[in-house]
Amino acid sequence: MRAIVVKNWLKGPNDLEVKDIPVPTPQAGELLVHIDSVGANFFDILLIQGKYQIKPAFPFTPGAEFSGTVVRAPADGQFKTGDRVFGSNPTGAYAEYIAVPQAQCFAVPSTLSLEQAAGLYITYPTSYAALVLRAQMQAGEWVLVHAAAGGVGIAAVQIARALGARVIAAVGSQEKFDVCRAQGAEHCVNYREPGWPERVLELTGGRGANVVFDPVGLVERSLKCTAWNGRVVVVGFAAGAIERIAANRILLKNVAVTGVHWGAYVRNEPERVPEVWRALFKLAEEKKITPVVYEPVFYGLDKAKDALKAIASRATYGKVVVKPAETPSKL
Repeated sequence: MRAIVVKNWLKGPNDLEVKDIPVPTPQAGELLVHIDSVGANFFDILLIQGKYQIKPAFPFTPGAEFSGTVVRAPADGQFKTGDRVFGSNPTGAYAEYIAVPQAQCFAVPSTLSLEQAAGLYITYPTSYAALVLRAQMQAGEWVLVHAAAGGVGIAAVQIARALGARVIAAVGSQEKFDVCRAQGAEHCVNYREPGWPERVLELTGGRGANVVFDPVGLVERSLKCTAWNGRVVVVGFAAGAIERIAANRILLKNVAVTGVHWGAYVRNEPERVPEVWRALFKLAEEKKITPVVYEPVFYGLDKAKDALKAIASRATYGKVVVKPAETPSKL
């Protein structure tokens, strides 16, 4: 099969190489999945550079999110040949086939395509856990979503709207306003422009946002427009720097600043994992959440470098998808 193979740490996506390697053999409890779509992530770049917290042994195939069709399954398992699944694995997704524990896969909701499902596994539970488990968001509250056109951002916008909240989308360019409005944001602000916290205060009638969803690193400035008893959820640090926060602002507004690490729930609160997925699958079947796939889709594993460079440029929206197949299906 064709797969991206990393034999040493790379300078960047341009150094990725596609090789012919054997199809993996599934072990006990594993599925063999023919990959239809790979969900590209910024951390894929860090992984191949040796800058991510996970450092696989060489050689390895990068890629953590995928969707596809089961071609081999355990006789006593929950899936059968031909089932549409999506899942995640620390490595192995930039390939034509992947062997993965069936516990790390789910059936694709009937309302979603395989391309859409490739962007479901990491972003949507992260955003749901941030808003519902950590922020305890309520219907009618104002939610400020930073990087609202990105993967977790669009998921947060959709989930907040589906659960009855009012959304202000904060993005880094005006070109992304239409993307956010199409997903349910009532208002948009550009967080690269001065005065955006004052604009948030204006939009909320001077009260501020009840919930702030921050995957960028904008907590300090967001505290200027956070409401009394507001909740700020730290989701990530896309801006690249770890913030230092003036604690007096947290005190004066009775604000709670909290973090979310969805990947750690399996280890620390495993009972919450099925709860979150049940809620997400219900929203998906009701067509209240739908992953947004960035256009164009990148066909061919050799185009993965272009997909990752597009993510690095911050020009993308939603989920960037790579298809191992060289050309679109004619079906």
